[in-house]
Amino acid sequence: MPLRLNASEPSFLSDFDSFVEANREVEEDVDKAVASIIEAVRSRGDVAVAEFTEKFDRVSLTPEGFRIPNERIAAAVQQCPMDTIEALKTAAKRIRAYHETQVPATVEYEDADGVRLGARWTPLDSAGLYVPGGTAAYPSSVLMNAVPAAVAGVKRVVMVVPTPDDVVNPLVLAAAHIAGIDEIYRLGGAQAVAALAYGTDTIPSVDKIVGPGNAYVAAAKRRVFGVVGIDLIAGPSEILVLADAENDPDWIAVDLLSQAEHDTSAQSVLITDSETFAEQVMAAIEERLKSLPRSEIAAQSWRDHGAVIVVERLEDAPALVDRIAPEHLELAVDDPDSLASNIHHAGAVFLGRYTPEAIGDYVAGPNHVLPTSRSARFSSGLGVLDFMKRTTFAACDRKSLSRIGPAAVTLAKAEGLDAHALSVAVRLDS
Repeated sequence: MPLRLNASEPSFLSDFDSFVEANREVEEDVDKAVASIIEAVRSRGDVAVAEFTEKFDRVSLTPEGFRIPNERIAAAVQQCPMDTIEALKTAAKRIRAYHETQVPATVEYEDADGVRLGARWTPLDSAGLYVPGGTAAYPSSVLMNAVPAAVAGVKRVVMVVPTPDDVVNPLVLAAAHIAGIDEIYRLGGAQAVAALAYGTDTIPSVDKIVGPGNAYVAAAKRRVFGVVGIDLIAGPSEILVLADAENDPDWIAVDLLSQAEHDTSAQSVLITDSETFAEQVMAAIEERLKSLPRSEIAAQSWRDHGAVIVVERLEDAPALVDRIAPEHLELAVDDPDSLASNIHHAGAVFLGRYTPEAIGDYVAGPNHVLPTSRSARFSSGLGVLDFMKRTTFAACDRKSLSRIGPAAVTLAKAEGLDAHALSVAVRLDS
């Protein structure tokens, strides 16, 4: 059964803290294995990539067969149902429109001392997208990773996708085609991350790697960070629904199950001000689990990591939400904006009874690659800026340097950096 908490209980605060601090990650000693995989790819390149692909994905490939040919990508589009292709196009259009609003402008101005200052934004030269593969692949994630990179103006966007047992999901290739990606390698795991980071004879390296993966992929991204950039280390999915008793319990039940069905380590949390409504939602979940295709996964997630929290007033909930800092937050109330204004830590917020989190997974527009495991306290979802970098600039003339230079000389001498001081002083004395 999911955890039950009631804010009126004397032990609530300590019980809530224990819940928040519980680790949902599957404990696996993978770092040592990943380190050896990365070193093998660095030293032996394509040969090592092929060996690991055969070992882990049960696919025998030569380096010439790593890349999926363009004609196979085009053929995949023809294999997909037309209504699904149109849905992907709708999603891509909306994701692009939203992310186009994020493109930053160059800043340039002259301050009171006559110094010209500013910053310009430029796209990365290249980015690698990691997309989980096999029958459980998610074409929506292809769009969420690829579209902001395209909007940012990244010149080379590369996708890696594992094809275990030689299974290639045509929808993933179709999504890549719609997003304009044609450099796709049928590789996965730590070996794919290493190949993107360090490059091989067949796969040129990239500047940044984004996208979710299993524990081996996450460990590999941690290890190559610094050689390349990474987006974030994604943990199990999570949703928090803040709902009053005016909702249909079945609606809230399926919202909670929408994340529980992802993974047995996913987490679904309900906060409500009605004990009766909480019971109704729990009953609705049990009923839905009887027919849900992924019921075994969802049931274990709900049983092991789910929680139902009853508070006296919903106005007391924002402090609890901020402690949890959920990946997804639904505010299923009449006035969601008032509650939202008091919540500071959430990856994405879905406002009102008619905005289920699932709409954000596909067609709302904002990115569904979001911070998990309470990292919404200090990080944001994927966006255009993740594929750009800011370069500042400053320009002094003789007059402006004479105004601000003496302070720089003083500070440089105070730090014992004489050449720093001289590089300014020689210009002041000229």
